[in-house]
Formats: sequence, C-alpha cells, structure tokens
Amino acid sequence: MANQSDVSEFILIGFPGLPQTFYPLVSVTMFLVYTIALMANGTVILLISLRERLHHPMYLIISNLAFSDLTFDTITLPKIIARYWFKDESISFSTCMFQLFFVHYLGVLDSFIIMLMSADRYIAICKPLRYSAIMTNKLAASLCCLLSIIAAAFGLAVSILTGRQFYCRSNKINGCFCSNSALLALACGDVFYTKRVNFSLAMIVLCVPLVLIILSYIVILRTISSLRRPENWQKAFYTCTTHLFIISLYYIPRIFVYTSNQINLIANADFNILLLCLYTFVPHLANPIIYCLRTKEIKKMLINIYKR
Repeated sequence: MANQSDVSEFILIGFPGLPQTFYPLVSVTMFLVYTIALMANGTVILLISLRERLHHPMYLIISNLAFSDLTFDTITLPKIIARYWFKDESISFSTCMFQLFFVHYLGVLDSFIIMLMSADRYIAICKPLRYSAIMTNKLAASLCCLLSIIAAAFGLAVSILTGRQFYCRSNKINGCFCSNSALLALACGDVFYTKRVNFSLAMIVLCVPLVLIILSYIVILRTISSLRRPENWQKAFYTCTTHLFIISLYYIPRIFVYTSNQINLIANADFNILLLCLYTFVPHLANPIIYCLRTKEIKKMLINIYKR
C-alpha cells in the first residue's frame, strides 16, 4: 500500500496517561499474558496435530481458533512489550498497515470460528445420530478455509479504507497496536464516511454471528432440558454455560466499545485502551482452557505426557 501521507512512521504510545513508574508492571503483565497464551495455544495445536485420536471436526475447528489467537498475539504483543522495555516506540507506515490488516483479519476470523463451533455443538447435541454424516473433517476444513477468505476480505477492506487516509496531524498512536480507530484519530481529512463504513463492517461481523450463536444455543438448551438422564443434562448444561461465558466475553465488550466510539461515550483514552486489551487478549487465554484443555481426551493425554 503506497504511503500518501506526510507520516513515514508512527509512535506507539500504549497507555498515554500511564505514569512511568507503572511501565514495568504493565510490560511484565503483557509478557506473562503472551507467554501463557503462547504455551496454551501452542500446546493445543501440537496435541491436535500430532495425535490422530484428535483428528475430528470439533478439534480441527479448535486448532484453527488457537492458531488465530496465537498469531494475533505474536503480531501485536512483542512490539508493545518492546516499547516499554527497550523504548522501541517507532513502527513504520507499511508495518503498521501490515499489523492493521492482521488485527482486523484475525479478529473477524475469531468471530466466524466461534460461530462455526456453536454450529458444530448444535449438530452434535441436537442431531447426534447424524453428526458423523453431516460434520466431516473435510467439511470442517473447507468451512475454516472459506471463513478465513471472507475474514481476509473484511480485513483488507478496513486496511484499504484506513491506509488511504492522509496522515499529517500527528504520528503518535494512543494504543498498544495499530487499529483503525487509533489511526483515524490521526487523519487530517474528513473521516466520517470511513468511520461509518468501518462501524458497519464491525457490526456485521459481530452481530450476525452473535445472533446465530444465540439461536443455536437456545435450541441446544431446549434439547438438553428434555434429556431424561440428569447426569447427561448437567454435563451438557455445564459445557454450554462455559461456552456462553467465553462468547459473552468476546462479543459484548466489542459491541459496546465500537458503539461507544461512534458517540464518544468513553472520554478517557486509557480506559478505552484497557477495555480493548481486556476483550482482545483475555479470551486468547481462556479459549484453550474452555474449549480444549478441559476435555477428557486432552486432559488424559496431558496427564500421560506428564507421567512419562
């Protein structure tokens, strides 16, 4: 993407109101988050890849989610950690656009994969006898590839709309990584149209999957409530509620922040950045535990590996 701006590089500020005495605490927290997420998601990917017993549609979808989360953290967290540890604040225009694309591409992909996981659970619980015939490994892999292409198209659209703006007001980004909202705040021209288009795209990739997920879980909960064996009902209900927790953690804060940014509801920049970091990185820690590491097959494998 050609740089049509006076700005050749940006400066990552992180939290603009954070006193310097808190830099070590914030940076170490980010480092721990990255390390734990890297280990957890990496473990999930390795186990599913190496163990033939886990080559099933559900685990294939989970491995795609783990890879997406791991890639997102690797593209964003090391740079902001380096900013606090080594004062490496600058990021070139092209690198920022590269990061911007992957931030929105992988964010959209997470939304689509979580939607696909709820569809997989719907078929498994509501149509158990036909599950093997409907949800095959080939279909799961094809759907993941298709959703990845669609997510890349959304990410490319956001990157083009944001990257074609003229930046001359400032090159200081209030945030931990390059996002469209942080960059558009630095644009010189009229960005009203760009903000509206970006908001519309965000609502499509958040609200449409969320509505489909809610509908699928309503049907799932109705189905498990009719189960005669109480232990099966309790197990299925526990699984659904934990899934719904991580879904709420992913979608609700994002919809709130995107909507509040349109009406300037959150005036404090540090609080806005904190919310963004929480709803971005906390699910990446929780996803491997909620969706994978607590399942019987993987827990048994981890125990056997530990004993060896």
